[in-house]
Amino acid sequence: MEELQKAPIGIFDSGIGGLTVAKAVMEALPNEDIIYFGDTARVPYGIKSQETVREYALEITDFLLSKNVKLILIACNTVSASAKLAIEKIAGNIPILDVITAGTEALFHFSGQEQVGVIGTMATVNSRAYERSILNRDPSIEVIQQPCPLLVPLAEEGWTENEIALKTLEIYLQPFKESHIDSIILGCTHYPLFKRSIIEVLNKPGVHVIDSAQAIAEVTRDKLGEMNALNESGGDFRCYVTDRPQRFQETAELFLGRELTDVKFVHL
Repeated sequence: MEELQKAPIGIFDSGIGGLTVAKAVMEALPNEDIIYFGDTARVPYGIKSQETVREYALEITDFLLSKNVKLILIACNTVSASAKLAIEKIAGNIPILDVITAGTEALFHFSGQEQVGVIGTMATVNSRAYERSILNRDPSIEVIQQPCPLLVPLAEEGWTENEIALKTLEIYLQPFKESHIDSIILGCTHYPLFKRSIIEVLNKPGVHVIDSAQAIAEVTRDKLGEMNALNESGGDFRCYVTDRPQRFQETAELFLGRELTDVKFVHL
């Protein structure tokens, strides 16, 4: 049991976006060891085919399993929509948590939902994964989806609050400004990096902004409690990336507010 408790949590994403999940998990579970994998050589995933995304996701899952993780968090909505079942098959008895399921659960913490907006990558929106997940819970809800493909490359450059980001969001969020949404789901883990800009541009007081990163951190805490696998003496954070480790480290340190000493390059 002690070996399981001290095993790390695996988190992966196409790039830096999953750091929103890592940060939320650190805050909710500060004593957990975390291994983060960012596929920076092949970002963005959202414009690629489901078959390609699935192939990449399985390669990363194999890598995390080789590190003896006790739990894997899919911190990528595109992978959650395209590859979760395939990942579960190769993971065996290692639990797999994903941001789409967690984000949907968070939505229903708020009552009276009639119209919900979802922003995501092209792949996530085209998969209609959020729409299916929401309507399975409540078929009366109207779901309005909007692909925002430029936000991931902007986030990877650290451009989340400048004029270019704001102009881009003005275009993407226009359908929601003309609607009566009760909530908007940030359907990509890069998008919480734009949260302040999204709230500013949307300009709809009272609309709930659903951050799946915070939601999956809470689910992780509950799951580890059920497994009796909570670590009380860890807190290590290791990163593996497939390209530009120095650039990743600089951006990650700014976002996380902590120094990173263990960012390694990996070729899959």
